[in-house]
Parts: sequence; C-alpha cells; structure tokens
Amino acid sequence: MGPPPSYKDVPAFCRVTAEITPSADSDIKVEVWMPVAGWNGKFRGVGNGGFAGMIDYPGLGVAVKQGYAAAGTDTGHSGSGIDASWALGHPEKVVDFGYRAIHEMTVKAKAMVAAYYGRDAQRSYFVSCSDGGREALMEAQRFPEDYDGIIAGAPANFWTRLLVGAMWSTLATTGDPASYIPANKLPAISAGVIAACDARDGLADGILNDPRQCPFDPATLLCHGGDAASCLTAPQVAALRKIYEGPHDSRGHRVFPGYLPGGEEGAGGWAPWITGTAPGGSLLSQFGVGYFSNMVYEKRDWDPKSFKVDEALKLAEAKTAHALNAVDPNLKPFYSRGGKLILYHGWNDAAIPATNTIDYYRSVVAKLGRRETNLFVRLFMAPGMQHCGGGPGPNFFGQFGNSPSQDPAENCYAALERWVEKGVAPSQLIATKYADDNPSHGVKMTRLLCAYPEVAKYKGSGDANDAANFVCAPGKE
Repeated sequence: MGPPPSYKDVPAFCRVTAEITPSADSDIKVEVWMPVAGWNGKFRGVGNGGFAGMIDYPGLGVAVKQGYAAAGTDTGHSGSGIDASWALGHPEKVVDFGYRAIHEMTVKAKAMVAAYYGRDAQRSYFVSCSDGGREALMEAQRFPEDYDGIIAGAPANFWTRLLVGAMWSTLATTGDPASYIPANKLPAISAGVIAACDARDGLADGILNDPRQCPFDPATLLCHGGDAASCLTAPQVAALRKIYEGPHDSRGHRVFPGYLPGGEEGAGGWAPWITGTAPGGSLLSQFGVGYFSNMVYEKRDWDPKSFKVDEALKLAEAKTAHALNAVDPNLKPFYSRGGKLILYHGWNDAAIPATNTIDYYRSVVAKLGRRETNLFVRLFMAPGMQHCGGGPGPNFFGQFGNSPSQDPAENCYAALERWVEKGVAPSQLIATKYADDNPSHGVKMTRLLCAYPEVAKYKGSGDANDAANFVCAPGKE
C-alpha cells in the first residue's frame, strides 16, 4: 500500500495495513494506527470527502497525536475525490463506497485494537464532513453498534438528489450560453444580498444569521446600461433564480433545496463550486457528470445536456439510492444503545445546501418526537461558514476533532465526548474566526452557535465580535 506521508510530530505508532474483500469485486484498503504509548483507550474512525479514493492520513495523524487508535479507508477504490470513473461497471464497488467499506473498516479495526492492546476500546467515535458526513449518518442508521458518538458535518446524505441538484445548477448556467455567470460577477451578487438582508437579524456585520429569511430578488441586479461586472443580464438573472430555487420536477415539485443567498463570494464560495472558471468547469458539474455517467446511465460518453430531472431522478434512485442515500430518520437503535449525534452545517455552504441537513433533522423529529430526539441529537447551524469551514463567519469549533481549544464550550468534539461519557448535552458552542483563518494570527471574532432551532441574538450592546454579547433565542423552525 506504500508508506504514509511523514509526520515528524506524531508519536510512535503501530501501523497496520489491510485489504478487505467482502465481495469478489471488492478491494477495500484500510490503515489502522495505534499509539505505542499513551493510548487513551478510545477509537476514532476517520471519514472521506467527495468520491473518496484515498485514506485520510492527516486525519489519522491528528487522532494518534491525541492518543486515539484510529482507522481510515479509501472505501474500496483509488483515485481523486472528484473521479467516479472507478464505478463504471462495478456495482459492488459502489456498495463499498456507499456504506460497506466504513463498516468493514470499523469492525476489523476494533478487532486489531483489541488484539494489540489486549482489551477493547472503551469508546468509539466517528467524525467527518461532506461525504464523510454521509458516511457518519450511514453508520448511525445502518450500524448503530459501531460508534458511541458521531459528528456529521454538512452531510451529503441525500446523495441521489444532491447530484440531481448539481446537474440542475450546472444546466442553469450552461444550458443557454448567455446564462453563464462568470466569477467576476459574484462580488456584485454578494453585495446585493448583504445590502438587502444583512441588517434583518438585528446586526449589520456582513453575516446572515438565517439566510432563509433573506428575500433577495436577483432582478434588482438587472443590467440597464449594457453588460458589466456590477450587474446581471436577463439570462443570468434567470439562472441565479434557478440556483436559489433548486431542482423541481416537471410538475413543479421541489426535488432538493436550492443554494441560499449569502455564500456567493469567497475562496470556498460559488466560484469553485457552482459557476467554475468556465462554463461546465465547476466542482458541482464534475461531481454531477461523474455520478450520472458512471453510476446511473453507465455511459462514459453520457451527454450532460440530455439531463432531465424526472428521468434522471427515477433512474438514480432505482439504481443507487439503497447504496448511497443515508436518509433513514429512525435512529432509535442508535439512541437505544446510548449513541449521541452532533450535526452541523455552514449556512454559506456552496457545495451542499444547508437546508438539506435541517430537512434531515426535522425528519428525525417527525419520526421520534422532539423530546426523544433532543436526548441524543443536536444540530448546529453556523452563520457565515462555507463547506465544512471557511467563509466570513466564525468557522472553528472543533468540528474536525482538533482545535486550539479543548474546552467543550468551544470544541464540539470535546462536547460530544463529554455528552457520551458524562451525560452533559451541548446546548450552545462558541465558534471562533481567526485572522486569515489561521489560529496563529490571532482571534478576529467569536460567536455563539445555538442548538437548532435557536439562533444567536445580539444583546444590543457590547462588542459584536465577542460571543459574550450574544444569547440563544428562539428561531425559525
């Protein structure tokens, strides 16, 4: 499997590599790293992003430095996270990617940990984001015995519909060449959104507390004196509306949430994810075309322009929903054995619409009731945060299992462990924005993150960059 990257500051560990073959076409590569000394008695599963295809060595290194035995997997294929060519003609590999590899990794790794240390891990945790958030929910739903505590960030859990949405957004800006929105127009869109909605939450700070309450109309940016970077042409206005609205079928029914206003600008905003540097060059386009070419239509030369929502959705769900979707709201088995789940999502996410996670949380509440759900699930929505991190808002709160602060009040992973091991549920977190998103450059601002549906409200006095001057208050469901 080759040597892992060098980690000079990682203490000595026992490295075990394995290849697991639950089917004739499976080749799941796994690595288990176990500290030689100072093991904290716990196990951490490390997830993936995109289409996976590689082991998260940095994540393993972080876990070992913190004293955990840890495991990671490529989920059964090798390649970049935006490459789905491995799936063509390999349905068993799609199953491995979908749910089997993480479970197999977990079971085998726990056995290795017990053999190495002579005792079982006392607690097991899984933390990941994006596709890793989907993996996290898959574990909670299908294999509730695998982990005691799970953090699922910005989960791509409704995979089939997320990728229908990816194609919808791609065609919105490429179906008609005139509808393409170049990156140099994103600042104008962002400025229009902020001008229309920033102060609606009681604080003009460049961050939307809840973008669902922003009634921004793209038509306000319509060009009147010729095309320019500061305005949108009529086809671009129409495209922007489609992106905000999200995919609808031929009867007008919503298939998946659209992207919310407020996340257009920035390094992790719409430029890489939605508009791309050229028509059809966005990450969403690559994910959508890769998925439908290789897993759904199974034609390497599938023409994206032939995409039709109704047909594509029906075929996608018939072929891949069972393997890829993690949407089961019945988390009762996970709860019954003491499991705890923390969900989080950045409101400014340009990769996965933030309301998708709210929709899943609501489905759990509808299934189990609010009281029971509240005993083991928390959802934190992060204003101004992009996909898993980044963005203009506070975006460090321990969501990756590592943080400059180990205080459970500021670190959701530490809060998860305290919840699992001591029964103290987190009702709020303090998120930090560092200058240049670099902790060594100093704190720029802090802000409360409140357990959904509560939201952070400014008290009306004091430094607006200090979380101490905010309070959690009832918000929109």
